[in-house]
Amino acid sequence: MDIDTESTATSLDENTENFCDNPTRDTIAEGLMGLIKPTVDQLDERVRATRLSQVELRQCIEGLSEELKRISEDQKHSIDLEVYLKKLINAKQRVTVLSNILQSAQERLNRVHMSIDKETVKRKVLLNNTIEDPQ
Repeated sequence: MDIDTESTATSLDENTENFCDNPTRDTIAEGLMGLIKPTVDQLDERVRATRLSQVELRQCIEGLSEELKRISEDQKHSIDLEVYLKKLINAKQRVTVLSNILQSAQERLNRVHMSIDKETVKRKVLLNNTIEDPQ
């Protein structure tokens, strides 16, 4: 075999022995870990903070939900003003009808009173005429 055709590649078994003992690889691995570890730690811390924030948010949402349920229940038990409004409208209509009846009665009483006054005047005139005319 020629020198050019000889393979310099070694088997996988031969390279795995050198992997752990290779100072260059160890240095590169430590350098990469030094670069990546702060980012991973920061990401890990942010994930923890996000989870904590989500727990707090969930508690706030549960509290708000309970408060909204309580408000909803309070409104269910609140006074139904529509019923009272209908009663007031009905009472107003009855008062209006009664007012019209009373006004009609007052007008009739006024006419009766005027008739009585006219009749009284006529009788006085007749009485005065009979007193003056004693035949």
